[in-house]
Amino acid sequence: MSADCCSTPTAGKKCCPCSKFPGLLVILFGLTFLLRETGLISHHCAGITWPVILIVGGAHYMFRDLCKCCKTEAN
Repeated sequence: MSADCCSTPTAGKKCCPCSKFPGLLVILFGLTFLLRETGLISHHCAGITWPVILIVGGAHYMFRDLCKCCKTEAN
């Protein structure tokens, strides 16, 4: 990955790790329930894990404008 891919939003490609974060949260959310149903983690642990994942996702959503490489110039 080159450093200039973030500076060209018209190219349609994102190299910023922030663009992968929502997908990672969805995977972790689903994995929590899958591991709970297979018995690899307890119901108590899963009951704590999925709200934490939602809280982290909400915090990311609130502070997403702080990412310097994702900012684009206002029209």
